[in-house]
Parts: sequence; C-alpha cells; structure tokens
Amino acid sequence: MHQSTLAGLSEALRSKQISSTELTEHFISRCKKHNEQLNCFITINEEQALAAAKDADNIIGTDSASRLTGIPIAHKDIFCTNGIKTSCGSKMLDNFIAPYDATVVEKINQAGLISLGKTNMDEFAMGSSNETSYYGAVKNPWHLDHVPGGSSGGSASAVAAMLCPAATGTDTGGSIRQPASMCGITGLKPTYGRVSRYGMIAYASSLDQGGPMTRSAEDAALLMNVLAGFDERDSTSSDQLVEDYTERLNNPIEGIKIGLPKQYFDDGLDSEVASVIEDSIKQLEKLGAICKEIELPNTHLSIPAYYVVAPAECSSNLSRFDGVRFGYRCEDPKDLSDLYCRSRAEGFGNEVKRRIMIGTYVLSAGYYDAYYLKAQKIRHLIRDDFQTAFNEVDIIAGPTATGPAFKLNEKINDPVSMYLSDIYTVSVNLAGIPAISIPAGFVSSLPIGLQLIGNYFKESQLLNVAHQFQLATDWHQRTPEAFA
Repeated sequence: MHQSTLAGLSEALRSKQISSTELTEHFISRCKKHNEQLNCFITINEEQALAAAKDADNIIGTDSASRLTGIPIAHKDIFCTNGIKTSCGSKMLDNFIAPYDATVVEKINQAGLISLGKTNMDEFAMGSSNETSYYGAVKNPWHLDHVPGGSSGGSASAVAAMLCPAATGTDTGGSIRQPASMCGITGLKPTYGRVSRYGMIAYASSLDQGGPMTRSAEDAALLMNVLAGFDERDSTSSDQLVEDYTERLNNPIEGIKIGLPKQYFDDGLDSEVASVIEDSIKQLEKLGAICKEIELPNTHLSIPAYYVVAPAECSSNLSRFDGVRFGYRCEDPKDLSDLYCRSRAEGFGNEVKRRIMIGTYVLSAGYYDAYYLKAQKIRHLIRDDFQTAFNEVDIIAGPTATGPAFKLNEKINDPVSMYLSDIYTVSVNLAGIPAISIPAGFVSSLPIGLQLIGNYFKESQLLNVAHQFQLATDWHQRTPEAFA
C-alpha cells in the first residue's frame, strides 16, 4: 500500500479496494514506527487526519470528490496550518499555532487530501542539509548517517521512506530539488508566482516558491493540478492560465531540443555523478530528444549573487520576529532593547543569525551599491543567459547537485562548502524559471538526480520529459530497503 503512487492510490480508493481511513491509519502507523529513526516529522496530526479521512470516505465516488480525495500528504513546516504548530524548524516559532491556513494548505484541503503532519526542515529554510533545525537533523533513509539535503529534507525523507505518498516543499535556492536528488524522489520547483506564497513563512520573498515532492513525475503533475493558480492574497501570484499538467504526460519527446550547459560539467562535478548524468542524457536521446552543448556563462556568479540577495531579503523578513507579537520571548527582559536582543539571540540558530548579519551588512549605508545592487545586476545577466539558451533549446539538462548526499556533520562547520553545493540550483531561482529533479541513478548506493530546467510556465513540458524518462527507467521505483 505504501509503495503505491498517488495515481495508484487514487484508483484504489475510487474502486473501493481500500478506504481513506484504512490508508490514513496505515501511513500514521508508519510515521510512528519510523520517525524516531528519521526525525522527518515535527508534528503528526493523528486525530485531525483520521477525522478528515472519515469525511473523505463519505464523499469518495460522488461529484464532490477530486481525483486525490482521501490520499494522505505531509506539509513542510513552513506552511501555516490553522490550529497546528507551524515552527519553521525554529525555536523562535516553537510555540506558534497558526490562526489560518496557507493557500497551499487550503487548496490541499479543498481537494480532499489528508494532512498527516508537518515535516522537519532547516531553520527558516536556511540550509542545504537539514541540520540547522531546532528539532535536530533529519536522516537520509538510504543511509541514516547521511543528510537528506535541505531545506525540505523532512519532506524528501518522508516521501523516500514511504511515510507519506507525497509532500509539499519550498525552493529558495534548490530546497525542493537538491533533497529530492539526495533522497531519490521527484521534486518540482515551479515558475515563480505559479504557486501562491500566501501563508508560506518568508525567507527570501523574490526567490521562495512552493512545489510538490513525490515519487514520480506523474504524481507531481497530479499535485500541481491542485497547487497551481492565481491568488489575490499574494501580490506576486501570476494570473497566467493554469493547464492540466497531466494532459501532455504521454506525448512523445522526439525532436525536443535539450541543452547541456558546458558550465555544469566542469571539474566541480563528481566524476561518478557526471557518468550517471551522461547515461541519463543518452536515454533521453534514445527517446528522440536532440541534445547539444550550450553556454550559461554567468553560472559561476550565481552563488555569490544568491548569497547577497537571499540574506538581504531574509534580514528584512525576519525582523518581525522580535519577541513582542508572537513567537519566542526571553524571560525577564530589563527593557525593550534587552527584549529584542535576547529574544532574537536565544530564538534564532547560528545559520539564521549568520544570514541576518550578512543581509543587514549588504543593505547598510555605503555597501548597498557595492553588494546588493551589483548582485541584482548579476541576477539580470543570469536571467538573460537562460533566455538566450531557450532561443536555441526547449529544455536544459544537467546534474541537480555536485555529488550524492554527504555525511551528517561533514559540512556543518564549513558554510562556504555547503553553499557551493547549490551551484546548479540557485541560478534557477534567481531567474524565476521552473525546474525538476528526477532520480537518475546511484553513486555509492546513494541516489543521484537529473535536473531538467524549463522556460517560464513550461512545467507541463518538464513533466512530460520527466515522465517519458521514468517510463523508460526504473530509478524512481527503487526504495530504501530498510523502509520497504
């Protein structure tokens, strides 16, 4: 049951092979059994989930049911969920009970899916390994002494270990795609504005984007049909028409032009990972795709530009957490200044403090033009690189990460090395375009992801290519033996 896809579970529910209550009980049981090992859930909503499953059973088979009604799902703990703790993986929000639902949660509920709980994450989505969480590090189900990637590592670990068939994640610089790669699942980062950010606690507002984390591209398409759409409560939401993302899945990909950036296959890429990606490209060519080398000349500037823009925005967004209105408050403050200083010093972890300080510095008088303004100009160049490339090709392909999942604690004290591991993902966020990571092979028994990047609002084309690749391979069907 837990090895089934969303599509398979949907069919089983509609044909009455199983009830939503039975399905939900099964996944709750798995969560309770394995979460101590993996630490991928912060909160498990057993009572609410079973009540929702009972309601779903009453409408499955009626006109009120959607295709995904009755299927359990998990939410990254960055999405506000009415009446349930929304912590962002931080001590600062350890006592915060959200008074409303994020649009993503609202849409999931309206479609009749069952929320199992909230998944662990890097604190305020700041990290690439899921080791900065106040609730402790998440483990990779393929090897428990390795990281699952971050910041959506809890969601990736939960889906990979089959504690839930799908989960939501957010991607600011690769935080859906990189953990998807390291845990051997499918993760889609949509076009900026395609999925509402309302109720999604902000890290870097011009970069953050929610999206699905699933076993397959077909499942991602099914979930995108629920998540995508205009939201008047989000000023950055796009009113572009939403298509049925499942409609083009079975189209042949013969003749699709795929660009291979020279800069993605340099000395920084692990040689064994390069071999996996090259094999994947050969498979795409067998399916009829036309592959050619392209240039993305400003790729090397994406990391420094990102780590100016993102911290600058986070320093502004996190200024609201001051110990006054909600969240953590220090004990017995001497005065208002002491309240502010100690609440923030005690409530935030080291990585969050580091990025707030960097962001405040680059926005300060005398440094704004030298750093922040220059980073925004570089961002424009990176966007132009992609647009030039898309004049020649339909899709860009390459690795998702420089290597497989690294060991826990291996890079936690080396933030620069951690930042550099995002070299293939952050430029997509700077440009605001969509990208997907799909399982493509293994290195040292750890999963490797193939990244496909598309032009604005071309999610359907990405899902089509990913689905055709998955029809021809079985990497996405492989599961960690310990959790089978």
